[in-house]
Amino acid sequence: MKNKEELKKKLTPIQYHVTQENGTERAFQNEYWNNHEQGLYVDIVSGEPLFTSHDKFDSGCGWPSFAKPVKELETKVDRSHFMTRTEVRSPEADSHLGHLFTDGPEELGGLRYCINSAAIRFIKVEDLEKEGYKEYTKLFQK
Repeated sequence: MKNKEELKKKLTPIQYHVTQENGTERAFQNEYWNNHEQGLYVDIVSGEPLFTSHDKFDSGCGWPSFAKPVKELETKVDRSHFMTRTEVRSPEADSHLGHLFTDGPEELGGLRYCINSAAIRFIKVEDLEKEGYKEYTKLFQK
């Protein structure tokens, strides 16, 4: 894990704010809310795989929404902003990713992982091997 000063150099201000200070970016004004390409979404800090495009859906909320993660993510109760929500964090880097809700499509399991684009990096299917994610190409083979 990088220290805070190294992370400030590596990440953009919004990436740092979201992942390290539990921030939220603006709805409909973020990089991946409307991305329809096939690929893998990884933690911007650690590079750990989080979600695939197969599990992404348009929830209408303005942030990338996923029905399920690639592997189990950390969750904790978030009582900020005068409400109670389930916060989602990456296991390796402990990055704040977003929140988990139970209003997702029933046919996909009913969950909605509402994730900040600033907390993730998208890797296109054709770039998985060169980016070091070869074992995830099988998730996109027919």
